[in-house]
Amino acid sequence: MRKLKTTSQAAHSKMGILAVERRKHPRFVVELPLDYNQADAGDLYGGIVTNASEGGLLVYLPERMNLGTVLKIQIFYVRELEFNMIKAVAKVVWSDMAARESWGEHRYGLQFVSIDKDNLNKLMTLLKEVGK
Repeated sequence: MRKLKTTSQAAHSKMGILAVERRKHPRFVVELPLDYNQADAGDLYGGIVTNASEGGLLVYLPERMNLGTVLKIQIFYVRELEFNMIKAVAKVVWSDMAARESWGEHRYGLQFVSIDKDNLNKLMTLLKEVGK
């Protein structure tokens, strides 16, 4: 005999699913080049931003990172035929090593730790244009 979920059990499991997808800022699909280095190192590496929000980024990077690693980042884009750059400091808040590891890429969620007003305005303008 099959056991049915009670209303409270069903509501709880639905709430759990919704809680996973709850976000403070909407995400936008982008494909932008990124340069980065660890905050305490000088070596500069390149990566790709695949989605962005006011709170952070989904990126593919060529090297393994530990959770909590702090990165200085530069995101490059073209707007009205001008080359632009957004600078910020972000930390690794989650990782998915299996995503494209066979290609030598690792997927990470970055959360902005520090972004000044001018760079935040550039990011917001870019996201508004992408969202149109």
